[in-house]
Amino acid sequence: MQQKQISDLGGVLRAWRDRLSPVDVGLYAGDDRRAAGLRREELAALAGLSVDYVVRLEQGRARHPSAQVTAALARALQLSDAERDYLFVVAGLLPPSPGQVPTHISPSIQRLISRLGETPLAVFSASWDLISASPLWKTLLGDPSSTATGRPNLLRQHFTGTSQCDDKKRVVSQSGSPEVFEASLVADLRRVSGRYPDDQGVKALVNELLESNERFRALWHSGAVGEHQSERKVIRHEAVGDIELDCDVFTVAGTDLRIVAYTAATGSDAAAKLDFLRVSAVTAPRALSGA
Repeated sequence: MQQKQISDLGGVLRAWRDRLSPVDVGLYAGDDRRAAGLRREELAALAGLSVDYVVRLEQGRARHPSAQVTAALARALQLSDAERDYLFVVAGLLPPSPGQVPTHISPSIQRLISRLGETPLAVFSASWDLISASPLWKTLLGDPSSTATGRPNLLRQHFTGTSQCDDKKRVVSQSGSPEVFEASLVADLRRVSGRYPDDQGVKALVNELLESNERFRALWHSGAVGEHQSERKVIRHEAVGDIELDCDVFTVAGTDLRIVAYTAATGSDAAAKLDFLRVSAVTAPRALSGA
């Protein structure tokens, strides 16, 4: 049985990679491609893995991918929920339960995002774990990276003083006051904790911030429940200076995923600055890359 699972794992990975069009992940599909599907190196880049590890998984030489790696492969391969669950099973893992905060991006949403073009946008979970970010998002705000606690988390970064942005790429102001922004985030997290009471990641995040940050503790004990709202922000970048952008948050129905996008009015000074930064991101893969 174990050998069959290993064989199934490599087989389905190859089959799903072969069926996925590069266009659907925002990659160029030129005439020089020998196969219609994704190359191994493209899948590796989209999932945030090494090419060697993808090869070993497909050949059955790597037998026990972690839940995080399996989830990253499911997103990169644009699997349906049923296919994602099957991938977990053949990897020897339990599929995510309905009581967990969803982190899987459906194929239709991934296609939509890849076709939005060169826009600074990112996908967050309901509890504000960063799942994916576009090349222009990384150019604008800095390249997010995973931490010892897993994916970067907006609340953890804000309330512990760590940030996905370096000191030359940062949000310097927003339409609401910092106090209103913080209260909105905490009220939103309380709403999510009520929606997913059995999610261990949400519980750990709340307990960590209760222990480490007095401001979070006061806001949490206020009992406020709400939903984080869109707002206008000013981002300081070393190449273009201050750039004022609309920051909109969209929730994907049925998954509670958040799509966060920065935009500027056509012909505005901010739009010109975004165009300049877009040139800096042009050599990066256009598809969202996992965090």
